Amino acid sequence: MADHAISMNGKIIRLTDERWGHIADEHAEMSDLRDDVLRTIDEPERILEGGAGELLAVRTIETGKWIVVAYRELETDGFVITAFLTRRVRSLDRRKQLWPS
Repeated sequence: MADHAISMNGKIIRLTDERWGHIADEHAEMSDLRDDVLRTIDEPERILEGGAGELLAVRTIETGKWIVVAYRELETDGFVITAFLTRRVRSLDRRKQLWPS
């Protein structure tokens, strides 16, 4: 089964069970946040440029903590690569902001 969200560019971004398993295994604090991952793509506070062509959707999850979802857009759709929580806003601020511009 694959859930999906709609990116700011109007593309369907798939979150497959395989990717969700990777996220939940590698980042245990994310295990109850599947809906938040999709919501972050649907309703990001900002979109940043990743280091290898991916996009990073960012949304505040609580004061001083952000959820970051890395995903790739293809010609007709896209897919989630990974997601994680961070408190390191400076590392996010160093990236090129694509949206809002």
